[in-house]
Amino acid sequence: MSGTPKSNYEKMKDSMADVFLQYDQDKIIDKFSLEHDSAYIYICFFGLTYGIDRHTGKVLRFTHSNSQDNADYNEAMTIYDVLCYSKDGRLPSHEWVNISSLSAVKSGFLTKSGDFFAGSGEYFSGKTELLKIACESLGGRQADGGDTAYEMDMFPFLQVLLRFWDADDEFPPSLQILVDKNILDYMHYETLMFAMTHMLNRLRDEMNMIKK
Repeated sequence: MSGTPKSNYEKMKDSMADVFLQYDQDKIIDKFSLEHDSAYIYICFFGLTYGIDRHTGKVLRFTHSNSQDNADYNEAMTIYDVLCYSKDGRLPSHEWVNISSLSAVKSGFLTKSGDFFAGSGEYFSGKTELLKIACESLGGRQADGGDTAYEMDMFPFLQVLLRFWDADDEFPPSLQILVDKNILDYMHYETLMFAMTHMLNRLRDEMNMIKK
């Protein structure tokens, strides 16, 4: 019997692994001053360490127990995009912009960015303390604004700021995500959505673990 057919997501990951192998790995390492050995190039993404296999191009996630798992689609595609396609000479501006201000580059199924994170605001409603703990579990540092706010390292060289206002008698819950003004020098807009989806999923998972 043949195995389970690969999903389109898995096929895309495999395709990008092949693309990665076409790049000069030493240049990628130098570009971001990445740790490496003969087997892997290492990079941190939202508080976890990932290794890109230097022979297969596949992205592995190293858990806190030192076990290895295949990175999921959002993780792998974000890492590939940043390592392979970020612009030469890119630098962070150290100026925050609301992610919705990047609307000029929206296309296709991403046209309603205002709705993209609405469900997350609802999910976090009434769970501000859990959200704080979850942000800190991702290495977040407390920041100003909202009922809670945390700055987190998407990568060591690129940060994201999350602010959350819980619902009250007059307003529904509100989630604000701020990124560096030069974020699109590091990744495509669609990739940024993959990264933010991953971040929000990680926060939900951490909150669920805390409740158990």
